[in-house]
Amino acid sequence: MCGDCVKKEYPNRGSTCLENGSFLLNFTGCAVCNKLDFMLITNRSLKEEDGEEIVTYDHLCKNCHHVVARHEYTFSIMDEFQEYTMLCLLCGKAEDTISILPDDPRQMTLLF
Repeated sequence: MCGDCVKKEYPNRGSTCLENGSFLLNFTGCAVCNKLDFMLITNRSLKEEDGEEIVTYDHLCKNCHHVVARHEYTFSIMDEFQEYTMLCLLCGKAEDTISILPDDPRQMTLLF
């Protein structure tokens, strides 16, 4: 992947996990053709392994098809929580956990 095409490699995105799309604010332009344009998404695949859903795809320069980054997004259910992760040179790294219950047990206060 190409570190010369991004402002920051693997920026911390907190809990923002993207299953598709591109984080264009981190794109400085293609290091090969020197153009700043939209990205193409290619080689998109969806696999399920051991109850985990894995989406991968490539970010390509629209003009010269230079591979800027490889994107990986995962989704799984662990106990009573949905877990999301994202790892991409362009879009960044992030993870999030959401309760599948109506009331999130992590948000409940103890009553004495």
